[in-house]
Amino acid sequence: MANKVQTTAKDALSGLLFDGMTIMAGGFGLCGIPENLIAAIRDTGVKDLTVVSNNCGVDDFGLGVLLAGGQIRKMISSYVGENKLFAELYLSGKLELEFNPQGTLAERIRAGGAGIPAFFTRTGVGTLVADGKEVRVFDGEEYVMERGLVADLSIVKAWKGDAEGNLVYRKTARNFNPMMATAGKVTVAEVEELVEVGSIDPDHIHTPGIYVDRILKGPRFEKRIEQLTVRTRETEGAAAGEEV
Repeated sequence: MANKVQTTAKDALSGLLFDGMTIMAGGFGLCGIPENLIAAIRDTGVKDLTVVSNNCGVDDFGLGVLLAGGQIRKMISSYVGENKLFAELYLSGKLELEFNPQGTLAERIRAGGAGIPAFFTRTGVGTLVADGKEVRVFDGEEYVMERGLVADLSIVKAWKGDAEGNLVYRKTARNFNPMMATAGKVTVAEVEELVEVGSIDPDHIHTPGIYVDRILKGPRFEKRIEQLTVRTRETEGAAAGEEV
């Protein structure tokens, strides 16, 4: 078995990047994003990228750093709101955007990983989402055809992994990562904990190692919060305005 474990993010991406490629990046907002691999992609200067991701990070973190460097040509996403630069580039015509309902985006990625070239869904029928797409009637209802998505490279982030590439995600960080791991021609994973082979209960594995080509233990994770809301809570017996 080939050694999948890499020492650095730079090593993990060696020989995989080229201008004009399509990259899938897992996570939801800033949760569960492969932040070390994203930084390494930035450092290579690769450009004209098509990036498939739920959103595009924030202005100075996550995929936002690739936007700031002018490395992304097109985004395939479902949410724009947290990144002002994303909106500015799109509205000025400097960034292409293929906008998807969130569930449709997840299913397009899952379908691509499962070898399904297209599927039909009711989501988006009669809206701009369906413009230019085939619409068919099933059982008296209209459905729009959506294409499955695949990528030249998928970068994912997991909580725990082993040398064979078996991965375990935690909570919200599981969003988009498992299906993207299956939909890349090559998949690179970064993990918080790299453990011995056999130490993960097979029933707890979310992504089997057969889908993962390279794996590294991330040197550090900032785990930023997009929006922090702090308010005073009241409980029974507490005085009004007293922080609990």
